[in-house]
Amino acid sequence: MLNQTGVRKETYGNTNQILFAVEHQVSMGVVVSKALGVAEGTKKVVKAGTPLTGNLDARTTAFTAATAGSSTEASNAVGVLLHDVDVTTGDANGTLLLFGFVNTNRIDATTKAKLTDIVKAAMPMIKFVAC
Repeated sequence: MLNQTGVRKETYGNTNQILFAVEHQVSMGVVVSKALGVAEGTKKVVKAGTPLTGNLDARTTAFTAATAGSSTEASNAVGVLLHDVDVTTGDANGTLLLFGFVNTNRIDATTKAKLTDIVKAAMPMIKFVAC
């Protein structure tokens, strides 16, 4: 089969490890919506720690931003993005954390602001610690 997309050369830096304890975690592959990307240089990136929602039984359907919720309505978050995901060219594969311990000091300020108490309450199997 002919490779019509061509070969691309990518240069990557270190990944941001947001886990407090890497041994104790459960995650799964999902598709991340390109609509969540924020400009970072010439790329659009969805940052690690972003709360996402989607159907865990249909993970090939793109996951989107979780709702913030309110005092009268719960958030629909099902997990947080484990690593930064480049969505420059469209929806991309990512890793969704379902269970684990997240070090909030390793999450950038804009993404951390999305992790309100209401959003955290929607994900009881993820513990957020600042250390």
